[in-house]
Amino acid sequence: MKSIFKVELLNFSTIYELPNAWKPNDYKELLELMDYGDTSGLTPQDLKDMCFMLLADHEPEEAVEFILKYIFKDRLNSGQISSLSNEMIEEKIWEEYPEISLHEEFFNAHQILYAAYNGKFPQPSAVQFQIKVSTDNNENMSVFSKNPEASLIRLLVKGMPENTLINRLFDEHIKGDEFKEAKDIIWQLKTGIEDDKSVVFSIISSSYWFKDFKYVEDFEASTHADEISI
Repeated sequence: MKSIFKVELLNFSTIYELPNAWKPNDYKELLELMDYGDTSGLTPQDLKDMCFMLLADHEPEEAVEFILKYIFKDRLNSGQISSLSNEMIEEKIWEEYPEISLHEEFFNAHQILYAAYNGKFPQPSAVQFQIKVSTDNNENMSVFSKNPEASLIRLLVKGMPENTLINRLFDEHIKGDEFKEAKDIIWQLKTGIEDDKSVVFSIISSSYWFKDFKYVEDFEASTHADEISI
């Protein structure tokens, strides 16, 4: 059953790093991976600065290998890492890698490499925006109760151009009853309840998917949830 909603764009911005993607302990572990030595006396800022400095002391390809080994552990094999160590210098891997479930992590990899090498790597960009979703019938809100990303994307694309990338690549998923990739397209989702008939969604995703949403005006559209198998 499709539910009708009004969608209002509250704010929209481009960001170049994800909130809390890299924490002091991440920099510490990266330094250990690069055989820095004792890090016990370093402040959080020192850990970050030293990590950037030590990465930049290596050839870019070597730095990529350190970052990918740290982020992906054994999820990427040595051959994949070796290939990516060359590709990442020129290519937007956070957009182009075939497995979109890894895009957010590749974004974080590019972000630290871009910063450490003062722009030698492509700069990743993401979008952060808030929308208010309202309905006349509070029962309609149940469409967001399970796998809300799927229902939300089906709603958001109704406000974007028909040829927007998500529409072109996932047309069958949007129209159908299963959209597993939705959780990989929306990287971070927070929900703030306004009342029983409206909710504010805070969304972070790649510019690759939602750059067109910046120009969206308020609209009304339907959506539906994934079909849940019991």
